[in-house]
Amino acid sequence: MADFSVLDDEFFAAVAKACSSARATALRAGHSIVYRDAAGRYVEERPEGTLFEIRFEKTRPRESHIVVLGELTPSAS
Repeated sequence: MADFSVLDDEFFAAVAKACSSARATALRAGHSIVYRDAAGRYVEERPEGTLFEIRFEKTRPRESHIVVLGELTPSAS
């Protein structure tokens, strides 16, 4: 029986396209998005394009659990 995997290049390209589309849709709708960058930092991207390094404060209420550590400039991101 031949090896078969759905985890091929076509699958990863489809996932990347879906993630990119979801990101763009969220930002257009006025929502911030949070992700980990290549340096391992948590980053909040706001709809106007600003980027902030953040951390999560688990003891704060859900609506305010993100703590901004500082704005990321193009040279820092």
